[in-house]
Amino acid sequence: MESKPVSRRDFLKIAGIAGATIGIGGGLGGLIAACGGSTTTTAGPTTTAGGGTGTSATTATTVAASTTTVSAGAQAGREIKIGLVQPKTGAFAAFAVSDEWQVKHTEAAIKDGIVGVDGQNHKVTILNRDSMSDSNRAAQVAGDLIQNDKVDLMVVSGTADTVNPVADQCEAQGTPSISNSTPWQSFYMGRGATPVKPFKWTYLHGLGLEQHTANFVSMWNQIPTNKKVGLMFSNTADGAAWTNAQTGMPPLVKAAGYAATMPSMYNPGTEDFSAEIAAFKQAGCEICYGVMTTPELSNFWKGCLRASYHPKLMGAAKALVAAEELNALGSIGNNLYTSAGWTPGYPFTDTLTGMTAQQLADEYEQMMGRQWGPILQEYARFEWAVDILKRTKDLSSHDSILEALTATKMTTTIGPIDFTSPVKLGTDHPVPNVYRVQMAAGQWRLAKPGSKWKFDFILTANAGAPLVPIQDKVQAIVYS
Repeated sequence: MESKPVSRRDFLKIAGIAGATIGIGGGLGGLIAACGGSTTTTAGPTTTAGGGTGTSATTATTVAASTTTVSAGAQAGREIKIGLVQPKTGAFAAFAVSDEWQVKHTEAAIKDGIVGVDGQNHKVTILNRDSMSDSNRAAQVAGDLIQNDKVDLMVVSGTADTVNPVADQCEAQGTPSISNSTPWQSFYMGRGATPVKPFKWTYLHGLGLEQHTANFVSMWNQIPTNKKVGLMFSNTADGAAWTNAQTGMPPLVKAAGYAATMPSMYNPGTEDFSAEIAAFKQAGCEICYGVMTTPELSNFWKGCLRASYHPKLMGAAKALVAAEELNALGSIGNNLYTSAGWTPGYPFTDTLTGMTAQQLADEYEQMMGRQWGPILQEYARFEWAVDILKRTKDLSSHDSILEALTATKMTTTIGPIDFTSPVKLGTDHPVPNVYRVQMAAGQWRLAKPGSKWKFDFILTANAGAPLVPIQDKVQAIVYS
């Protein structure tokens, strides 16, 4: 409890989810854009989908083989290139912790290629680039993928800090782009679109701040409190969306009958949160929530404990998407809450292999030697990408790919996507470029003695995901 502040580099070393952390100053991208990143292709995958143990894994392998077999008569067509930009290192590295599995699983499922509407068999290559958690770097590697690698479709996830600059490059250069795992308000309004002037090339299967808040209010209502909430956000694109006076979280919290205390937005990388903690303690906030990176949350939460600020519930976005982050926090992470766009309890199956959510979690744990986490939700972008490409009439035309994209109607591992449905605020298709995911929420809890993993993630709210079952009631934090 008395340890000194944790830096981004130190935390990621402790968590074991990234290599050496690179600084994310605004000028970094220009210095290292030429470094590029790793490239993976479908030419020779080292593993196969359904690689888990037991009967269910064997069944999954059979399904994968039957759904991806290519007709022997299919003529070879042009290679298709998918660009992937993700923060594999730096402050947001937790959002890329499952990338290796996602790529391997996808490559195994489509190892024989994709037969398009043209009747030809197309090899698919995934070109993976590291944004290093720097927005400038994200934009530059995306531009390189578009201009030099000539990608046909871009996929991206990992907070607005990565998604928005990549999407902006795609919009400017006429390249189809699909995204997930970021709030649609940040993606859409944060980039300057309006319902009457939407984007042409960039689309999102994303979560809504209204879903986040509805889930959290559902959780807060389960615990007797004074209905005072402390909110904190960083001075970033995400923070701007979350704090918006009309469409952000504060008006939604107020409408639900809770009083919010919200200090000024803090600078990214802050290590000393004494002022924010003092404000929450003075206001008597019995609930706390922030949109923070993992090291920021670690420093804030340890500071709360040192200052004897003991809210009944503490939650965070960004910082709690992977189990490694909880392992690094240790026992003080018990009962921290966050949103979840996927868990093994989700009732949807993988469109590429037919595997259930539980089978995907089992495969991930066996293949990677890590515990599953809600961040596996990002895999659905590859399901979506393959579906689009299979329906594209002319794979050499970005306009034709865009036509297939805007006609998407499918159900992925994180729920339905239907861009053919009417556009209406308050629905799952609130604006032209966005379809909402099934967004639930839950708590990380210390596992029982003898369990394989140190923490379990338990779903405790589904106001933003009515198709997903709840596992347990909310538990207040217990302080020793």
